Amino acid sequence: MSLNLIWFWTVLTFLFLFFLMTNSESENVRKALVTFMHKLEPPHQDSTWGWNLTSDPCTHNWHGVTCYTNNQYIKSIVLEKLNFTGVLDATSLCIASNLQFLSLNNNYLHGFISEDIKNCKFLTHLLLSGNQFSGNLPLSIPQLRNLKRLHVSDNHFIGNLPNMVNVTSLISFLAQNNAFTGQIPDFDFSNFEAFNVSNNNLSGPVPDAEGFFSADSFYGNRNLCGKPISNSSCPPPPPPPTPIVTKDKNKNAFLDDLPIYSGYIVLGIIFIIFLIFKLLKKFKTKNKEKVLNHVEKKDVSKDTSFVVGGEKLSEILNSNGSKSWFNGLGIKSEYSMTSMESGVTTSGLVLLSSRKLRGLQFEDLLSAPAELIRRGKHGSLYKVMLDYGVLLAVKRIKDWGISKHDFERRMNLIAQVKHPLVMSPVAYYCSQQEKLLAYEYLPNGSLFMLLYGSQSGHSLDWRSRLDVAVKIAEALAYMHLELGESGIAHGNLKSSNILFNKNMDPQISEYGLMVAENQGVMSHRKSLRNRNMSPAATFRADIYAFGVILLELLTGKVVKNDGFDLVKWVNSVISEEWTAEVFDRSLISQGASEERMVNLLQVALKCINPSPNDRLSMSHVALITNALKDEDDKSISFDT
Repeated sequence: MSLNLIWFWTVLTFLFLFFLMTNSESENVRKALVTFMHKLEPPHQDSTWGWNLTSDPCTHNWHGVTCYTNNQYIKSIVLEKLNFTGVLDATSLCIASNLQFLSLNNNYLHGFISEDIKNCKFLTHLLLSGNQFSGNLPLSIPQLRNLKRLHVSDNHFIGNLPNMVNVTSLISFLAQNNAFTGQIPDFDFSNFEAFNVSNNNLSGPVPDAEGFFSADSFYGNRNLCGKPISNSSCPPPPPPPTPIVTKDKNKNAFLDDLPIYSGYIVLGIIFIIFLIFKLLKKFKTKNKEKVLNHVEKKDVSKDTSFVVGGEKLSEILNSNGSKSWFNGLGIKSEYSMTSMESGVTTSGLVLLSSRKLRGLQFEDLLSAPAELIRRGKHGSLYKVMLDYGVLLAVKRIKDWGISKHDFERRMNLIAQVKHPLVMSPVAYYCSQQEKLLAYEYLPNGSLFMLLYGSQSGHSLDWRSRLDVAVKIAEALAYMHLELGESGIAHGNLKSSNILFNKNMDPQISEYGLMVAENQGVMSHRKSLRNRNMSPAATFRADIYAFGVILLELLTGKVVKNDGFDLVKWVNSVISEEWTAEVFDRSLISQGASEERMVNLLQVALKCINPSPNDRLSMSHVALITNALKDEDDKSISFDT
C-alpha cells in the first residue's frame, strides 16, 4: 500500500508542477520578450508600442507581433526599418518557443548571433539582412529543421557558410555582401526559389546549380570556379613534388624508383582482381534473377524486390472494384506528367516535388509491377516499383466525400508544408471516381509492428520510445501550426501510420488524407460522418490520437480490432491505484525511470481528456516531452 501512496504523491506533484508551468508560461514569455526588445535599443516608443510587462503581446497588439488565431502563442515578430542599434538577444527571444517568423531587416543591429537561436525550434523564417551583424553564423543554425528562408545578406559575417543540406524545407538562402570564406556547401538547388552568395570571399568549385541559378548568384568571389560563372574551369590539383635526382645518383635511379614502380604494379594487380570479382558477381546476379522469375514473393512487408513479370498496378486496381483503369478512366497514350508549378491541367498524374520522378507518366505508374501491402477501412496500400528501381507506396482512397477541387487544394498545401519527419506525397492522381496518392516507400515497418511484433529485427527500449514520442510531437505540432488556418489536421493518426526510414527515424505518413474522427467525444472506433466538424475539433482529435500512441509506447499494448479498449483499460488500472501495472514490463526490466514514465503517462492522460477543450495543444505537448527527454539525457550522462 505504501508503494501506491508513493505513486499517488508523485502524480500529484507532477500535476501541481504542470499547472504551475501552464499558468506562468505567458508571464515568463512576456518578461523575456521585454528583455529582448530592451537589448534591441529602439530609438523611441509611443503609447501604442506595447512591449511592456503590463500588457499582453497578443490581446494588446504589441508593435510587430502577430499571434495564432487562438491568441495564445506568438507566431511572428516583424520589426523592420526601425533604426534599432542594439543586439539580437536570441536567448530571451526563443523563450517564445512557438515563434515561426522573425524579421529584423534593415536596422543597425550589431554583434554576434547566439547559438541559442537553435531553441526557436519552429522558426521557418529568419530574416536579418541589412544590419551590421558580425562574426560567424551560429553552428546551431542547421538544427532549425523547419527553416524555409534564411536571409543574412548585407552584414559583416565571416567564416564558413552554414551547411543546410539536411534542412529539406529550405527554399531561400540569401547571404550576399558579407565576408564569408571557404567553399559553398552542396545545396539541393532544385528546392530553391532564391539563392545568392555574391560578393563574399568564397573559394573552390560551385556546386552543380543545374541551370536553376545564373552567375549573378555567385559573382564577386574571385576564387570560385566552375559553371555558371565566367571562370568556368577549376584548375587541376597541383601535381606531387618531383624528387630531385643528382648526377651522382643516376646510376642508382632505377633502384631508388623501384618502390614507386612496385606500388603501381601492386595497384594494377588489385585493379585486375577487382574487375574479375565484379564480372563474377554480375554473372551470379543474372543467374539469381532468372531463378527469382519463378519464385513467388509472399512476405510483402519485408520484400524490397518484385517478381519480374508480376501483376501490374492497373491489374490489381481493376481486380479490386474498378472497371478499367486504362479505358474506363479515359487514359490515353498522350496522358503526360503535369506539375504543381506548371499550372497545366490536373486531369493526369501530378508530380509535387520529387526529382526522382521527373518524366513519370500515368501509364508508367499503372504498368509498373505492384503488390498489395494492406487493406483498411479508408482504402488500400500498394508497393510499386518503377522501371528505374524507385519504390513507391501508393494509397488508393475510398469513401472520401470530398470534391476534386478540394482534394487537389489539400494535397498541394500539404506538399508545400515540409517537415523532415512528415512524409509528403510525391505525386497524386485525382478524378471524380478515383484518388491515388504516391509516397516514398519505407521498408522498416511501422510503430505498430515494432510494438506488436517486430518485422525488421529492431526493438524499442525506453530511450527509443521517448525519442519517438518527442519527434512525433514536434512534427505534429509544426504541422498544426502551419496548417492551422487551413484546418488540415492528420485525421487518422495511429501507430500503423508512424513509419521508420533507413536510419530508424519515425516518419508520420498519410497526413491529411481523412477528415478526423471525433476521438474522445464519440466512440474512438466510430467514424464521424458529420462534415461540419469544426477545424479546432479536427486538431483536438489528432491530440487524442497522439495520446493513444503515448499509451501504446508506455504499455507495449497496441490498439487492434479485437475489442480491446486501451484507453478504458489504462483508466481502470489507474483508478484502482495500480499505476505501476500500466507500464510495459520490458521497460521496467531494462531499468527505465518510473518517475519519467509516470510523467509521460500524465501527458498522455491530458491528451485523451474526454473534454476536447481541456486537452493540451500539440505545441505544449512538444515542449513537455522535450523537457522529459532532456531530463532523461542528463540522468544518463550523470550515471555514466
